[in-house]
Amino acid sequence: METSVSAITGYHAHVYYDAASKAAAARLRAAIEAAFEVRMGRWHDDPIGPHPCGSYQVAFAPALFGELVPWLALNRAGLTVFIHPETGDDVPDHSDHALWLGEQWEIDLDALG
Repeated sequence: METSVSAITGYHAHVYYDAASKAAAARLRAAIEAAFEVRMGRWHDDPIGPHPCGSYQVAFAPALFGELVPWLALNRAGLTVFIHPETGDDVPDHSDHALWLGEQWEIDLDALG
């Protein structure tokens, strides 16, 4: 069965970092906030939910996808960015429908409940 893109209510980009890359993540965060109308999530220095390492979330509207995702691809400064749609179906959103910029990590789908 085909799912319509109209099911996408938004996107999340999760910027992954560790202690060594947190300064780069902070610079990227400041650049995102300066350039785009997004909702920034809190810093999580430890794994949270399905995410295997430190991260922060960038929530954005579907209309911004075509501008923000290519910008992230070019400006992520070597950081891994995990991007997924929000359709209300968390497991496929975080697995089958997800995109990766940089290294692909294993997501803990069991944490999505």
